[in-house]
Amino acid sequence: MVTRRAPHKEIEDDPGAEIRLEMARLAAGDEDGVEASDLEVGRDEVSYSYRTLELLADQDPARELYFLLGADMAAGLASWKEPERVVELARIGVVPRPGVGIGAVNSALERLGASDRSEIIDMPLCGASSTTVRQRAREGRPLRHLVPDGVIRLIEERGLYR
Repeated sequence: MVTRRAPHKEIEDDPGAEIRLEMARLAAGDEDGVEASDLEVGRDEVSYSYRTLELLADQDPARELYFLLGADMAAGLASWKEPERVVELARIGVVPRPGVGIGAVNSALERLGASDRSEIIDMPLCGASSTTVRQRAREGRPLRHLVPDGVIRLIEERGLYR
């Protein structure tokens, strides 16, 4: 899901929502069950997760929604706008991140009453982040294994983040 306007940060070298959507589509590629959504790109208001989940739920009320996020974000979920609504609308999948203990995540989810609607995704620690990708691109360092090849080509061809 590509946001138009994130509520928590403004990215200095943001190439814009349309280009980020193009990168997301390249990243999704032809992978079964994966697609890049433009739901947020056309909206002018700030993108809050609870509102996006409401819109998705309205599109197909029978569909079960899953919200995947890094452990760093999950540990701070209670500080988000309408966090109870987020966990009401979607099951939460948490990806381990370096420097964030699973205990902090479990405590945050428990406080929101989401213990039974969440799970830790069993996978190797994920140290990649959009900040890392932008910084490496800015420095002219390799992006291989951080993003798909199509995304690397687009970043290089358009000189993004430099």
